[in-house]
Amino acid sequence: MTETTETLAADGIEYSSFSGWIERPTDIAPAVEGEITADVVVVGGGYLGMGTALRLAERGVDVALLESEFCGWGAASRNAGYLTNTLAGDAQMHAAMHPRRLRRAVGFADRSVTYSDGLIDGLGIDCDYERTGNVIAAVTRGQLERSRWNARILTNAGADAEFVDGREFGLPAAFLGGIYERRGGIINPGKYARGLRSALMSSSARVFEHSPVGSIQPTSTGVTVTTASGTVRAKRVVIANNAHSRDLAITPRNLVAPLWVSLVETEPIDPERLRATGWTSRVGISTHHLCLESFRLTSRNTIIFGIRQAETARGALGARTPNPTVVADLVRGFRIRFPTLHDVAPQRAWGGWIGITTSWLPVVGEADRNVYYAVACNGHGLAQGPYLGSMLADRLCGDKAADDLEAVWRPRPRFAPSPAASSTAVRAAWRLDRFADYLDRRNR
Repeated sequence: MTETTETLAADGIEYSSFSGWIERPTDIAPAVEGEITADVVVVGGGYLGMGTALRLAERGVDVALLESEFCGWGAASRNAGYLTNTLAGDAQMHAAMHPRRLRRAVGFADRSVTYSDGLIDGLGIDCDYERTGNVIAAVTRGQLERSRWNARILTNAGADAEFVDGREFGLPAAFLGGIYERRGGIINPGKYARGLRSALMSSSARVFEHSPVGSIQPTSTGVTVTTASGTVRAKRVVIANNAHSRDLAITPRNLVAPLWVSLVETEPIDPERLRATGWTSRVGISTHHLCLESFRLTSRNTIIFGIRQAETARGALGARTPNPTVVADLVRGFRIRFPTLHDVAPQRAWGGWIGITTSWLPVVGEADRNVYYAVACNGHGLAQGPYLGSMLADRLCGDKAADDLEAVWRPRPRFAPSPAASSTAVRAAWRLDRFADYLDRRNR
């Protein structure tokens, strides 16, 4: 769906239908016109799609990428900018759900950061990257014990992580401690997406923007991909549009549950006041809630905070501005975690769609003959998307599948419904989080 809303102001906050990280590009690539051919068509211009197309072009494959808006329009330019080397979700949950795959999945997550580091350095992308690592932090005593246990699970599985004390490590006062993920850090995700887009435009890949895909049809000789203004005939197709993949009939049922998450950015804060909060480590912070809260510093001396309350999809996944009620709840949470910054004003808000899989792991497989799908989101697509795309590209070029690709490969495209698709479950998670916070404050 093409954007119709730019920004609107309410309660002194600028609500954007795009992102607070970057402006839209002005050099939009032409849409598909008429009929063209390619060896491989990549559907989706996010981190995963761009990473796949870049690797295919590097391998000399005739690749065409189709994007409904412009490359980086979706979650790639809207997320909080955490480059993290651990898995989405809870370590105890993964140990229970995937005991045999846990070590391989942890290795995949760790090496995805190594790959992303190489992309940033190799392509010379200026994205305000601070290699601070990140912390999954506890704000209640119950969460603190859970952090200790989860840290043991992750380190036993080979993760480059450790439990840290909040005061010793340089976390703000509200955060008692947590799991320190040593690799990665915080970046400007919009600049990173823009850098990948520039590299893609300069490669041999053919990029078609404003080209929403209507259907994908396997044929006796390959696959036919139809857009509003043209057709692409290819040998193979990679569906790489994450949360939006559900809009295509050929996508496996229940592959992904879309969730809308919102972010808020404060006005610039005096550096002395930021240091006075105790946040001397500058690490990105997310909490151990069922629906996590996130807080990070930026190069412009602001704090970006978000999630806390996700929203399920109702109808088409189009452009939208954040829900003012959700934004107000986010601001309340910020005031609680940072009481010394009670007078700091929220400046802008935006959001985007992320895709949640039932396993909370990236997944990749074959939906039909010569039609591949890949999902690397669960809130961790920034690191894992390009890496997963590169490995799938190598497999399409005839290489033996990498061990990390095998770790998330699904030989049968069958998926159970995700609890994240239920608005009742999402709302219940918010209520349970707030109740746990209340009990902890009352018992201190």
